Amino acid sequence: MVENNNRASRAVIYSMKRNIKILLGLAAIVGQTPAVFAENDIKDNEFNPVNTGVTTLSITPDARGSAMGNLGAATDPDINAQFWNPSKYAFAYSSGGLGISYTPWLRKIVNDIFLADLTGYYKIGSGDNQAISASLRYFSLGEVMTSEGDGLMVQTINPYEMAFDLGYSRKLSESFSMGVVLRYILSDLSYEDSYSGETNTAASAFSVDIAGYHVGYPMIGRSECQFAWGFNISNIGTKVSYDHGANYAFLPTNLRLGANFMFPLADYNTLAFGLDLNKLLVPTKPRERDYDMSTVEGQEEYEAAKEKWETMSPITGIFKSFTDAPGGFSEELKEINVSFGAEYAYNQQFFVRAGYNYENAAKGGRSYFGFGAGFSLNVVRLDASYMLATAQSSPLDQTLRFTLSFDMDGLKDLLGKRRR
Repeated sequence: MVENNNRASRAVIYSMKRNIKILLGLAAIVGQTPAVFAENDIKDNEFNPVNTGVTTLSITPDARGSAMGNLGAATDPDINAQFWNPSKYAFAYSSGGLGISYTPWLRKIVNDIFLADLTGYYKIGSGDNQAISASLRYFSLGEVMTSEGDGLMVQTINPYEMAFDLGYSRKLSESFSMGVVLRYILSDLSYEDSYSGETNTAASAFSVDIAGYHVGYPMIGRSECQFAWGFNISNIGTKVSYDHGANYAFLPTNLRLGANFMFPLADYNTLAFGLDLNKLLVPTKPRERDYDMSTVEGQEEYEAAKEKWETMSPITGIFKSFTDAPGGFSEELKEINVSFGAEYAYNQQFFVRAGYNYENAAKGGRSYFGFGAGFSLNVVRLDASYMLATAQSSPLDQTLRFTLSFDMDGLKDLLGKRRR
């Protein structure tokens, strides 16, 4: 009897470890922060984050954007424009480039969860006004142990989420460009518990991004400055299901609007300020507490609203997301995340950055400061960033990111000098 109880206890412990890690890696940190991590002054009935699937698609992959508080819709074009605004590639200064980014995720809690991203672009056409781009991102949840009913470990699984995309951007005028990205998404969180019969399957989806970028050069006094604005509607695509189609989740379709102003301080010195606004274009899932569940009418209303949400198409959900918050217009405003930051550059070789990202506590409370620096040579550039969360209990606190990028024009010049 005692041995059976011990086995049962071990089974519960193994199951808890597995589920807690999946919860931390996916729901709690990557996408929707649960109430345990939200600010203490948020009431339970006010905490209402927007729920999506494949939440890792929303994680910033590169060090430059994260250092400025997670912004990049209108910043100067760089190698990581595929995530922020792919239409910026048409205005890129170099004919091509390749970048590799790495982020150890939740390093305060675990040591085997990470995000890796590989991005590149290449200018095409004789007018230097078109570009093709591609990226591959891979988010690993590390090793997760599963067990039989007697508590003995029987297998180790390695859940992950990945996305591969191809993009095309083109200048439509001397100051405006647009871009489109086609993306394939795979979320493999599959496992099978032979003891309980519980199964979870891999989910896949296709999506598209549509982006635009405008840049101008106004004169302020005797100085020529740069002002740019941009937008990116990302992850417009199919739903995903992890349980053989019994339930579906929306992709994290997102609207990003941004502006950036850069001006010269002195010879070889520039300072830029940027602002991004983000809103998930995903309908809010109905909650029981918003209905009078003590009555038959209230229960029927809730079930009807839930069924409507579950069967809603992604396109309909995009338009519905602007008006469906239970708290009305004031809650819709809470769904807008604000990022603002600054970047100082010396001779486009040395960079210092800082920024702040704000998310309302009722929608997750993932607010933090970003800091970073970068150093660039003719061929290679290295950027790093550091995240400092405003809430001490946040598992996102002290997150590091690194980006190593290579410039194709610089590489060609280097090889040309060697030939001579």
